[in-house]
Amino acid sequence: MIVAVGSTNPVKAKAVRNVLSIFYPELEVIVKEVDPEVPLQPVGIEETIRGAVTRAKKALESDSVAELGVGVEAGLIKVPGTISGYMDQQFAAVADRQCRVTLGGGPSFEYPMDVIRRVLSGQGEIGTVMEALTGIRGLGRGQGAVGYFSKGVLDRTRLTELAVLMAMIPRINAGLYL
Repeated sequence: MIVAVGSTNPVKAKAVRNVLSIFYPELEVIVKEVDPEVPLQPVGIEETIRGAVTRAKKALESDSVAELGVGVEAGLIKVPGTISGYMDQQFAAVADRQCRVTLGGGPSFEYPMDVIRRVLSGQGEIGTVMEALTGIRGLGRGQGAVGYFSKGVLDRTRLTELAVLMAMIPRINAGLYL
């Protein structure tokens, strides 16, 4: 199985490899830089899912031998009852050559109000704001904000794996879904 991932972020590629290798023991993962056609910091569920789907489709289209394309996008989702009003949630999309796309979402968590305020006022995307807050360069290509805030209990790779796994559920149960 050859899978194209619509990102050069090593966390996303590793998460896809970790999950899909369970179902496809002979797996090759190819990373592709693609334009997700959404802002650097997606806000809202529609924008975030559109980014994941676009990444998956473009990754698949950019590689003639890939059988699946996978896109992962994290966005700020408006959630009533939270302190800041927003939560971070990742979505994964898996596209195939039959033009089917399956989606999955991962757990969500809330950023401090100051982070949300900075992002929504245009001071940068989450990654930039979090690097300034923590002093950790490349945070999003490593433990991620979730790793920082959870004190290392959950890192970005594991968070991404969960979204990818959820997107695979219809595929590993094809008789019930597809």
